[in-house]
Amino acid sequence: MKVVVCVKQVGSLGDEVEFTDDERDVDPDYLDYALNEWDSYATEEALRLREAGGDGEVVAVTAGDEDAEDCMRRALAMGADRGIRVWSDVLVGADPITVARALAEVVRAESPDLVLCGVQSSDAVQAATGTALAEILDLPRVAVITKLELGNGTATVHRELEGGLVDVVEVETPAVLTIQTGINEPRYATLRAIKQAEQKEIEVREPGDLGSPAAGVRRMFVPPKGEGAEILDGDAASIAGRIKEIVDERMKA
Repeated sequence: MKVVVCVKQVGSLGDEVEFTDDERDVDPDYLDYALNEWDSYATEEALRLREAGGDGEVVAVTAGDEDAEDCMRRALAMGADRGIRVWSDVLVGADPITVARALAEVVRAESPDLVLCGVQSSDAVQAATGTALAEILDLPRVAVITKLELGNGTATVHRELEGGLVDVVEVETPAVLTIQTGINEPRYATLRAIKQAEQKEIEVREPGDLGSPAAGVRRMFVPPKGEGAEILDGDAASIAGRIKEIVDERMKA
């Protein structure tokens, strides 16, 4: 069995933030980078599937520049067999649809039995790339998976719904599944595995025509501070009346 896991290196903000000169991105000096949390669970699930089957291959794929190889080496240190990075300048600040197009070329060439992605990334929190990837590849897709069992040409999955409900779905494979945190406990990479991962070669591919961007960032800025909150006192009727007054005032402004 071959499983492709799509991973992403994400940046997290500290207490301060500055933007690039074009005001379209966060200055990298103000970011700390790591493997996306959801993708670590997806990687662990892929490794468990390989181990349960007794053989197979786990291929980690990302769309990113050279810095993104840090997250790929984390996946390799966990136990992934190969890493593939797809990149071109077109992908700088790319939207999820464009990223999915770039990933789709690699996934299609690998012809995997299963494609796993994290539900979302902690930086963008759009939960769109996995869904777009499935559509581009014309594969069935199930999102927010909390349990996964493989059968003969099928996968039975538990899908998390709102309100604590769970939907049990059987889907034909190959398929694209987006993995939720908590499905497993991602393993720690040993020092030896980390050193071995540093020696592995990560294949770099350049995408073809990615088409027109689906969206773009016009400007990033820190929103101005308002006058603060107004605390409303009184009974329910008087508070409701005051809320109505505030809404009317804002609508006229």
